[in-house]
Amino acid sequence: MSADNAPFLRHLRQCNTAVVPGERSPFTLGMHHAGWIDPVIAGRLEQEGLGSQDSGFTLTDPAALEALGEKLAKEGFYRSHHELFDVFTAPELAPVARIDRGALPLFGLLASGVHMNGLVKKSDGLYLWTGRRASNKRLDPGKLDHLVAGGVPAGHAPFAALIKEAAEEADIQEQLAVQAKEVSRIVYSLDRPEGLRRDILYCYDLLLPESFVPVAADGEVESFHLYPIEEVFALVRDTDDFKFNVNLVLIDLFLRYGLIDPASDTGRILRDGLAEGLSPASPGK
Repeated sequence: MSADNAPFLRHLRQCNTAVVPGERSPFTLGMHHAGWIDPVIAGRLEQEGLGSQDSGFTLTDPAALEALGEKLAKEGFYRSHHELFDVFTAPELAPVARIDRGALPLFGLLASGVHMNGLVKKSDGLYLWTGRRASNKRLDPGKLDHLVAGGVPAGHAPFAALIKEAAEEADIQEQLAVQAKEVSRIVYSLDRPEGLRRDILYCYDLLLPESFVPVAADGEVESFHLYPIEEVFALVRDTDDFKFNVNLVLIDLFLRYGLIDPASDTGRILRDGLAEGLSPASPGK
């Protein structure tokens, strides 16, 4: 398929807007740099004796981070998700702490997620199952999304989180979900209304039978629709209908299936940008 690939770079740039330090202050957990403190909570952390906006902040005992996050939620600095995430100081290291996922952007901490391309091969080509996010979702309500996508909760490896999300979001039974294949890892860092997102996405493909029909099991998805891959390609190229980071996972899919030429100049820029991020705050930088 031939196309002007430049519009796809737009999504990559939109997901890599973070500039650090900017107005943020460095945050150290134990002995290691871990994130970037949002000015919204900087004054409150100064009151805790953790440092200053000018010099940065340090929490010498990483185990105290969870309680600090709970305190900030009770004081109204963010809305708790009531779901703990592991906290990493670098993608390749073991977690050192836990905190409610809603607090991660305020601290500029790394976060992990899983996304799965639910694919169907028919006689007339490749199709992709998509979901439309419920209108009451706090982030990107009503946007198109993957069949299965979600964060990696504390204590879970990415694949275990994928199996959990598959059952909860689309009623995909474990014997089918375990056939998903990890295909790539994407990183990015962007400014969002909720703070600084520094995300690692573990991406999977699952080939589904034509008879499969997803069921919105947990109320987070309003409806599901099966699109020819050419229509998905056009939606990503021409619109912002998909949730911001879903576009990146789909661009990766297009590169792997040759809808975007991976050997072209733009294809190489996209591939490198997905794997390494364009922002100096991207995970691994």
